[in-house]
Amino acid sequence: MPELGVMIEAQEGLSWGRWRRIVADVERLGFAALRTSDHCMSVFGVADRESLAAWPALALAAEWTERIQLGPMVSPMTFHHPAILARKAAAVDLLSGGRLILGVGAGWNEREHEMFGVPFFTVKERMDLLENGIVRIRDTWKKSSPKAAQNPIPLLMGGRGEKRALPMIAREASEWNLSHMDAAEYRQKRGVLEENCRAIGRDPATIRHSVMATYIIGRDHDDLRERTAKLRDFLPSLRKFDIDGAMTEVRRRGLVGTPAEIVEQIRGYAALGVDLFMLQHFLLDDHDALQLLASDVIPAVA
Repeated sequence: MPELGVMIEAQEGLSWGRWRRIVADVERLGFAALRTSDHCMSVFGVADRESLAAWPALALAAEWTERIQLGPMVSPMTFHHPAILARKAAAVDLLSGGRLILGVGAGWNEREHEMFGVPFFTVKERMDLLENGIVRIRDTWKKSSPKAAQNPIPLLMGGRGEKRALPMIAREASEWNLSHMDAAEYRQKRGVLEENCRAIGRDPATIRHSVMATYIIGRDHDDLRERTAKLRDFLPSLRKFDIDGAMTEVRRRGLVGTPAEIVEQIRGYAALGVDLFMLQHFLLDDHDALQLLASDVIPAVA
């Protein structure tokens, strides 16, 4: 049965007070997972938006919760020395009682690297950093103490590249995340991933499949339009559309509708093999949207 989680873009205005409220909501309302991005600044180019540091936020969430899975989605290897990242991950996993999933990636946002003086390499060099970094992370877990609660901590990886990313995911990942919903692309990339698993003797079913999706939910048509207007104001990419156009744009690769409509959309992707839907919760103060998902969507897809 598919599960729902909440994905927070921490660089888009997240504060400590908002994080505390969101963590409490996600834990209490029955979501399966809570994840946060790991960036230094707004990736949408919005000046002066607060950007919460991922790993202190995850440490606090581990202390504040007892049930949900936690993790970064994802920590780029350009930002973190792999041995130090492994130590941080082990500490948060131990603090949470074994509920961390460690999302790792190659890094992609060139502008924030330049702004903060972090070296930004070619795609090949960044993929090399990721591949070698995973080896160092696993080696660090063997050598250092205290040990994580899980042995080893599962790895979450994204990506769709068929030459390096998907073969690496087949070797290393416990969960593969596709960063948006597109049925045709999902089928094709999943097929490539499964071929890579079989080539190394791994059962493809041992990899959890997740997708990240922007969502807009409303109790009725008016509620849906009101929330769409708020999201349009928040996301620069939607500002060129009217309300109906913004809904159409989000619906292309996300979830839009009343609870019943979103349930049907989720069921369609679940039939393709998606296990977990990580919903991008951009409207950080919108407790009602999370409540509506919990009351009307989670029970219907469980």
